[in-house]
Amino acid sequence: MTDEGPPQGGLDAGDASRDGQSRHGRVQHHGHSRRGPERHGHDRLGPEPCAPARGGRRGRRSPYGIRRDADRDDGLAPGPGVTYAALDLGTNNCRLLIARPTADGFRVIDAFSRIIRLGEGVAVSRRISEAAICRAVEALSVCRDKMRARGVSRARLIATEACRAADNSEEFRSRVAKQAGLELEIIDSATEARLAATGCTELFDPAASGVILFDIGGGSSELVRLNRRPGDGRRGPPTPDIVDWASLPVGVVTLAERYGGKAVSREVYDAMVDEVAAFVDAFAAGHRDLDGFHTLGTSGTVTTIAGVFLRLRRYDRRRVDGCWLSDEEISGVVAELMAMSFDERAANPCIGAERADLVLAGCAILDAIRRAFPSPRLRVADRGLREGMLVEMMRADGVWGEA
Repeated sequence: MTDEGPPQGGLDAGDASRDGQSRHGRVQHHGHSRRGPERHGHDRLGPEPCAPARGGRRGRRSPYGIRRDADRDDGLAPGPGVTYAALDLGTNNCRLLIARPTADGFRVIDAFSRIIRLGEGVAVSRRISEAAICRAVEALSVCRDKMRARGVSRARLIATEACRAADNSEEFRSRVAKQAGLELEIIDSATEARLAATGCTELFDPAASGVILFDIGGGSSELVRLNRRPGDGRRGPPTPDIVDWASLPVGVVTLAERYGGKAVSREVYDAMVDEVAAFVDAFAAGHRDLDGFHTLGTSGTVTTIAGVFLRLRRYDRRRVDGCWLSDEEISGVVAELMAMSFDERAANPCIGAERADLVLAGCAILDAIRRAFPSPRLRVADRGLREGMLVEMMRADGVWGEA
């Protein structure tokens, strides 16, 4: 599960270390874009760190059902083809996927996810704290070891809102390069929106007129309007047809830090919804012609709601990714979460102690989106930026017969 979470003129813009300002506060809002993806990526894993980090937690499985330890032998030694890696360092999580191409997609061979709260306190201090840097370096060192163990030869390693917002982001990148041996790319909001859409195209209902995609992150949230799933007949995952997008300067970490996340009254919850709604409504004002559309959510908020609704005793990506929830079912789960104490939320296997103080902030963002874009059904995606990076790298390399 994740809660993660480009202003240079459209969705194919390059890197930027800061977002610009729009007339709607700091909401990034750009229009129609149909250009193809750029080629990105760092193709080396860098030097050894100055001091080795402690190893990752052993014996646990990622959402993809793959054991987290990097040194196991499961018969998937690197073959003659290229092995790809996509790393997403968000405001709340550090997440990695390692994959190899297949005839029409890719096969994940290793994965890693850890909550590190990189953006803790950044909204107030404008700096990534020393404690957060240490947590990030430790997690990134585990990712580096996994990439080396799998023989990764093509990788893209991105950082999002926390690094965009922090005044010491370049200092942080230098520390990561020196201590973990990895070169991070700080992407802008448009790139983030495009990657999320690219990672989720296979979940579009082809019978729908269009899709409103949202990605509720830790420090920002992205909204993307897309036309219906393209049927261009090309091999590989479909390319999204992006009509418009916006980046909202609110995420689960920033909202929970401002309002509190342990004990959330109805009044506090409504205040969170109203704050987020001001940003969402500015985007929604230009998108009222939405007959026959559906919403698609990619974030820890929606996967948590799905897991709670399904009464999972242990989070299971196979049951969550791609499932549909009705508007009434979502409202029922949000009411259930509101009625829980902090300890009850922490004890839920689909939430856990590390996210129990964030989940209601995520629900508030979701409710603001649902208010602006009322839809009878929501599709849940346990996929997003990492899958989008893998697709773009593989497509740029022509693995599906495309230049």
